[in-house]
Amino acid sequence: MTGDAHGATEGAARVRRPAGGPERPPGRGPTAQEHVPGNVLVSIGALLLGMLLAALDQTIVSTALPTIVSDLGGMEHLSWVVTAYMLASTAATPLWGKLGDQYGRKRLFQTAIVIFLVGSALCGMAGNMPELIAFRAVQGLGGGGLMVLSMAIVGDLVPPRERGRYQGLFGAVFGATSVLGPLLGGLFTQHLSWRWVFYVNLPVGVVALAVIAGVLHIPRRSVRHVIDYLGTLLIASVATCLVLVASLGGTTWGWGSPQIIGLAVLGVVLAVAFVAVERRAAEPVLPLKLFRVRTFTLAAVISFVIGFAMFGAMTYLPTFLQVVRGVTPTMSGVHMLPMVAGLLLSSTVSGQIVSRTGRWKVFPVVGTAVTTLGLLLLHQLDENSSTAVMSACFFVFGLGLGLVMQVLVLIVQNAVAYEDLGVATSGATFFRSIGASFGVAIFGTVFASRLGDKLTAAFRGAGLPPGVSADALKSDPRGIAALPPALRPAALHAYASSITDVFLYAAPVALVAFLLAWFLKEDRLRGSVTAPDLSETIASNPVQRSSQEEVCRALSVLGTREGRREAYRGITGRAGYDLLPAASWLLLRIRRYGCVEPGLLAERSTVPLHVVLAAARQTEERGLAVRQGLGLVLTERGRETAERLARAREESLAQLLGDWWGPDRPTDLEQLVKRLNGELCGSAQERPHDDRSAARTG
Repeated sequence: MTGDAHGATEGAARVRRPAGGPERPPGRGPTAQEHVPGNVLVSIGALLLGMLLAALDQTIVSTALPTIVSDLGGMEHLSWVVTAYMLASTAATPLWGKLGDQYGRKRLFQTAIVIFLVGSALCGMAGNMPELIAFRAVQGLGGGGLMVLSMAIVGDLVPPRERGRYQGLFGAVFGATSVLGPLLGGLFTQHLSWRWVFYVNLPVGVVALAVIAGVLHIPRRSVRHVIDYLGTLLIASVATCLVLVASLGGTTWGWGSPQIIGLAVLGVVLAVAFVAVERRAAEPVLPLKLFRVRTFTLAAVISFVIGFAMFGAMTYLPTFLQVVRGVTPTMSGVHMLPMVAGLLLSSTVSGQIVSRTGRWKVFPVVGTAVTTLGLLLLHQLDENSSTAVMSACFFVFGLGLGLVMQVLVLIVQNAVAYEDLGVATSGATFFRSIGASFGVAIFGTVFASRLGDKLTAAFRGAGLPPGVSADALKSDPRGIAALPPALRPAALHAYASSITDVFLYAAPVALVAFLLAWFLKEDRLRGSVTAPDLSETIASNPVQRSSQEEVCRALSVLGTREGRREAYRGITGRAGYDLLPAASWLLLRIRRYGCVEPGLLAERSTVPLHVVLAAARQTEERGLAVRQGLGLVLTERGRETAERLARAREESLAQLLGDWWGPDRPTDLEQLVKRLNGELCGSAQERPHDDRSAARTG
């Protein structure tokens, strides 16, 4: 029976039904219970804590940065506190995924937590900016593992049907941390110390580590990979060279200096070597054939720009709020919420609209246009701007980002062949991550360069107090408070205009993305392409999933959504019957479990008793099921009907895959559809679309 073929990975997720009326076929052992058992739920909670650590670290640091810079000095190195983490986590992400497949995810996940916690502790103890930057890179290495392994382990713990729901929880963590991160960063900085931004990870991480060690049990299996270590090292080195050029050029070293020219040449040489290595790699970290797909190439460039704008702005807006407007670190987090609200709102709405209508091109076009407008509005802010004006500008900027981010991942998934689905998704998010690193670095270079010039010009000929200079104010903005009242407005204006000039320089880059968006070809969406979850949308490092995992997530999401609507009515019609949708649902449950007691089924499911009884009555009247005690079992005719219904459901799932379900489809895809078919058709968790009226009129 298809629905019983759950395989080894679900072995840990099976429990006996409580005593007092088990649904089971006569003469058979206990049946599989749909509910995930308590120990697995505890394990998922621990995984969520691990994901929370990594996701929170991407947003909690931004509001603490102005205080960190004031304490440790080195405003020109501010960007590297963020960039070091991003580059390390981006480079490490694909390695963690494949090593987990090969050597066991539990051990690797524990290792990632330990590395992350060690990095966090060292960051909290850093005595200067170079130490903090180095320790942030260590933290990033662990953070990349927390991201990819936590979601992969969910696939080991729960059956495919439930996977979309639980992976959606991990996406929700990103949405929550987008809101909580800036607030918590401000609270810790203001009421404890900026060091607690890092120390807070330690107790949470220790709890996650202890729970995982004691509770998490993953079936052992090994998937051999030819890991592209050299390609990973080369692409990380290329990105590092180019980010160094962007962040050090014109500030630490002149643009024509031997150091900058040397870094640029080294970056080009490493890029050429990367291309040569990827052509021969068995499992390339970034397959070059993807760039022959126009939609992927355009989406990659637009993703780069969106990452550039988003994380660059998120890094420097708290500095504007705290230094120029004089708000507390906590309130700077509150002021950032309109941007986060706009991003989450438009991201969620656009993804859902595209999934339902199949029309998507308007969103990247409008989104990049609104992002460009948002950057120009941010450029208009100054030290006298009101809170209402700032909030409106932040909201518009976030709205533009959100309109693009969901859709870019979705259209990339739609444009590639099944075997490239996983690497294409991670490729699109990879370019967003690299764009984020560049954005933070280039915003930092422009800011530091403009600030030095403007402070020098503002105080030329002015009598500064002893120990106060333009360079000192650039390194530590707290010195503004020591200035004579007549000089403070000039210093604040220098800071304000230096930060807002950054947004002016970023606007043409966003405009390029707007122009490129017009060249995207609006291909028809496959039915299985659904809105990606937030982990694929706003994570600052790539999301790594296999092609099968992506399809599994999408089909399970579609299956549950269909179940709330017309799923059973649709498969009943496809099979050629005029049964109540609830009757089809009941027949498929009996097919799966052998014997079903209608009263107990209504008690344990979300389907009302009168709907279940009406369905049971119809199956008996038509000779499809007969009573056996309090339960129903299928007749021969009922078994034939249930088989046809199951085939219809399988066909409807296959139809959603479009051209992926071709004659030469891979075996793993065929097995996944059969497995999902059994689970989607037979679960008490899936309710027919409000069949109360249908039951009354049937």
